[in-house]
Amino acid sequence: MSNWKSLLLRIGEKGPDYGTSSDFKDHIETCFGVIRREIERSGDQVSPFLLQCAEQLPHKIPLYGTLIGLLNLENEDFVQKIVESVQANFQDALDSGNCNSIRILLRFMTSLLCSKVIQPASLIVVFETLLSSAATTVDEEKGNPSWQAQADFYVICILSSLPWGGAELAEQVPEEIERVLVGIQAYLSIRKHSSSSGLNIFHNGESENSIAEKDFVEDLWDRTQSLASNGWKLDSVPRPHLSFEAQLVAGKFHELRPIKCMEPPSPSSVLSRAYIGKQRHDALMRYPQRIRRLNIFPANKTEDIQPIDRFVVEEYLLDVLLYLNGCRKECASYMANLPVPFRYEYLMAETLFSQILLLPQPPFKTLYYTLVIMDLCKALPGAFPAVVAGAVRALFEKISDLDMESRTRLILWFSHHLSNFQFIWPWEEWAYVLDLPKWAPKRVFVQEVLQREVRLSYWDKIKQSIENASALEELLPAKVGPAYMYSLEEGKEKTEEHQLSAELNRKVKEKQSARDMMSWIEETIYPVHGFEVTLTVVAQTLLEIGSKSFTHMVTVLERYGQVFAKLCPDNDKQVMLLSQVSTYWKNNVQMTAVAIDRMMGYRLVSNQAIVRWVFSPENVDQFHVSDQPWEILGNALNKTYNRISDLRKEISSIKKNVLVAEKASANARVELEAAESKLSLVEGEPVLGDNPSKMKRLRATVEKTGETELSLRESLEVKEALLNRALSETEVLLLQMFQSFSAVLKERLPEPTKARSLQDLKSTGAEDENSAAMEVDSENGNPKKRSEIGEREQWCLSTLGYLTAFTRQYAKEIWPHMEKLESEVFSGEDVHPLYLQAIFSALQFPLQ
Repeated sequence: MSNWKSLLLRIGEKGPDYGTSSDFKDHIETCFGVIRREIERSGDQVSPFLLQCAEQLPHKIPLYGTLIGLLNLENEDFVQKIVESVQANFQDALDSGNCNSIRILLRFMTSLLCSKVIQPASLIVVFETLLSSAATTVDEEKGNPSWQAQADFYVICILSSLPWGGAELAEQVPEEIERVLVGIQAYLSIRKHSSSSGLNIFHNGESENSIAEKDFVEDLWDRTQSLASNGWKLDSVPRPHLSFEAQLVAGKFHELRPIKCMEPPSPSSVLSRAYIGKQRHDALMRYPQRIRRLNIFPANKTEDIQPIDRFVVEEYLLDVLLYLNGCRKECASYMANLPVPFRYEYLMAETLFSQILLLPQPPFKTLYYTLVIMDLCKALPGAFPAVVAGAVRALFEKISDLDMESRTRLILWFSHHLSNFQFIWPWEEWAYVLDLPKWAPKRVFVQEVLQREVRLSYWDKIKQSIENASALEELLPAKVGPAYMYSLEEGKEKTEEHQLSAELNRKVKEKQSARDMMSWIEETIYPVHGFEVTLTVVAQTLLEIGSKSFTHMVTVLERYGQVFAKLCPDNDKQVMLLSQVSTYWKNNVQMTAVAIDRMMGYRLVSNQAIVRWVFSPENVDQFHVSDQPWEILGNALNKTYNRISDLRKEISSIKKNVLVAEKASANARVELEAAESKLSLVEGEPVLGDNPSKMKRLRATVEKTGETELSLRESLEVKEALLNRALSETEVLLLQMFQSFSAVLKERLPEPTKARSLQDLKSTGAEDENSAAMEVDSENGNPKKRSEIGEREQWCLSTLGYLTAFTRQYAKEIWPHMEKLESEVFSGEDVHPLYLQAIFSALQFPLQ
């Protein structure tokens, strides 16, 4: 990297580029001197790189703004081009709905105002344009209130840019900025309070809305008002332009052109409930909320930080996570060295965990946050590991109130995190969970973490890691291998089924074909022993052969999968096959999930059969004590929607290719027609048409391009037919899943008059002596402590939690089928209000 690029990139950092100096003024002066000379040689390279730095390292925006202000004093044309580029990028971002670019570029323009580069009045016009669009959107008559998420986002962008330039705006254009603030207050008076109960990480009222029930926009408005009343003073935003104020004041202001906001879709003339809900969901997906604050530490850990400073640091952290997601070590380094004068380790941990647990989904996979936290623990060994451990303990204490999807993510993160630190944890602190009933959330959490650790390592290693709390070995998965029914143990009577299994095993070793094996099964086993014995022998034997490793299992399924397909052609028989898989791998949760997932991948079992099996009695009783049924159901739904997503991508690609082929075919025909219309001499005689060799080539081209176009159209028809079939099957799958949830919940939920909310359900369990925690665990006879919530109530809470999680995760696919679901599943007097509440809170839509 050339020296000037390195200086731009590393401005404000401690490192070799700037010697030992950590003073922002020295950095800016050094960088300015080099960039000023570089502009003369390669100005066309400097401008885009400078903008890229400002956009992708937004916590340094004040430094880049001041640098551009100094360049403005000597090269107005260069800076004019920068301002034009910023505005063009901002308009492009508005047109495409690129939320991150809109937010960052507005912050950048505000910072350029501080450096006397942008005319304050023209920035006020940008603010007012965004505010006007927001007010129009939520207007019942002129706009589309379902798209309030877009309007809120525009207002958030204005408010979030003010910490970077509010003081200058208040000083230079006090009346205009006051007008903007009054406009924001007016907007808040006409918008609807944003209820996000289905997106709360905790279900006991602890969320960002717990503070006086404010939503994110209302809370940010309060923080901004507090900042304004404090004279726009804050500690978290550097103000390097003040060191150059005497120079910058001589710079020329540049005007911003008017902008145009993207209008939300026009509402339909028929505003059905399903239509309004889908519109609102689309808006929330297009303009998602970046963070849902997770207050997991005592107030005294962060009470010295102003509310607006907390917001700014959150913005810094989220921006670094976003723009440096491909460079985890750089990401951790920047997060640990933000330009703020106070300690923020606790705030950093809360922000990271808020992202890991963010609903409906985090911007990145849990693995990314795991790696960043790991690198931060290594970068700040004296502070951050203890903070992370404190966060885990705090979340563990609230685990019973944690959303089920967030709990699953926490389990995945924690087990992976420990695997990077030799599985070291003071398990003796949590050994008391063994005294809790088997369904207690804390006990289930520890059990699932230990089981995930075994997946990431091996059984003996994890047993060794809990030697300080050796009793927890009870929560480890069984060490024994698969439960093969036909093993030849000493003293065990050898039955005819043992002989059949041995014969089948021999045929596999001889590498007989699936067709030959199926003929043997149909002639030898099926007529004599019937379907159940046949399936047991075949499933147990083939699974045993494939049990050595994942590769062995895949090989067996590829080679003999058609045997399963022929034996189990319908859902009823596939459910029985799944039971056989579960029985064989009953001691290995991971292999059960993997085997079923592979079977679905090879289309040996359908997604509908998996849903039926998950909701069969053998699994329903495990809903509150194990994550296994939910993992398998989640895998099936993921695979289903991944197929649909892949088909949509293929169709989109083929459509583009069809357009290209159409154009090529049309051009070839035009060229041929032009050639055919020419007069040419052949053996001295005038003939209509170009020379024969050229005509032959053109006709061949027309034929070839026509065939290509036809082939692509046929391929498009096939893919669209497959997509339509998949979507119709999805509707059936959704109906089946929601009906299954409804059926099992109906059997166990209390009467609606006794439980109309989750709090009522918890209270019911606490008051009901019969359903309170059992004194003795039915599994092993150990005495157990009484629990606040009984087994039946905990089962209901867990099942409702997963119903919410699956509905929220697949909301995009659910909305198109909403009318049918409402008419066939969600309506009726016997539908429990808690069941409907779980679904509609996940969809972010009121019940009525």
